[in-house]
Amino acid sequence: MGNIGIGLNLEAVRTSHKSFEWGIQFAAELGYEYVEPMVHWGRELLSEARYFHSVSMLDDPMRVRDCIEKHGLKLSGLSSHSQLSKPEIAVEYLKQAARFAKECGASVINTHEGHKQPWTTEDEDFVLIKYSITEAEKVCARRGIKIGLEMHQTYSLIPEKYDRIMDLVKSPWVGANFDTGNAYLGGEDPIAWLERIKHRLVHMHAKDISVEQSDAERGKVMGTAVGCACGDGVIDWKAVMAILRTIPQDIVLSVECGTLDQAARSVEHLRKVREKKR
Repeated sequence: MGNIGIGLNLEAVRTSHKSFEWGIQFAAELGYEYVEPMVHWGRELLSEARYFHSVSMLDDPMRVRDCIEKHGLKLSGLSSHSQLSKPEIAVEYLKQAARFAKECGASVINTHEGHKQPWTTEDEDFVLIKYSITEAEKVCARRGIKIGLEMHQTYSLIPEKYDRIMDLVKSPWVGANFDTGNAYLGGEDPIAWLERIKHRLVHMHAKDISVEQSDAERGKVMGTAVGCACGDGVIDWKAVMAILRTIPQDIVLSVECGTLDQAARSVEHLRKVREKKR
């Protein structure tokens, strides 16, 4: 069976106005094993001034690699979310993310289909999504980088349509970035859904949902930016770990939460669950 790693998506430091380097050190001090940074195109004020955690793909990828290695961590992937249904954005964004990932040492780039446009049909959207994945896959395959497709928007939060997206391009380099919180808020049973697609996993977002958010938003939203601390919400992490123990591939649970305190509680909870056999 594969190994289960515990990582931190750097969204946890977003509202603290800290830099990428600060976030990496913070994750290491908490005992995380992996991190998932966010990358972006171009330049913008906050990250250049070191008040934001995202890294520009115009920067040197070795900045990322050196910082990760300095703190004894590994990269689980890059948060490189683009709009697959908008090829004018997604294609070049993901191709650059793949090149960046290869140099900095990430093996997965994560993305999703994006917001529905009011002037396209569903069939047209799937053609556009296929085009974006096809172009990105060509660059990823040559570099050994996997594309993690997340359930997050109009189509992917419906299991059958999520399957359809993943089946658009037949490739071992295209798989699932399963997000427990988005699946739950979409109205599905995340444990049953995870069991059904576990063989396609390349990465996971460990996102818990508070009872309050569940009561207010379940079945009404297309995912959520971040969740609460793992163990404080509705997700059954023992069941998640039990499923991951049955698959051959290594998988990292990349925690998506909103605050530094939640990041600390999440790693403590997930480590305890991982250490116990169900």
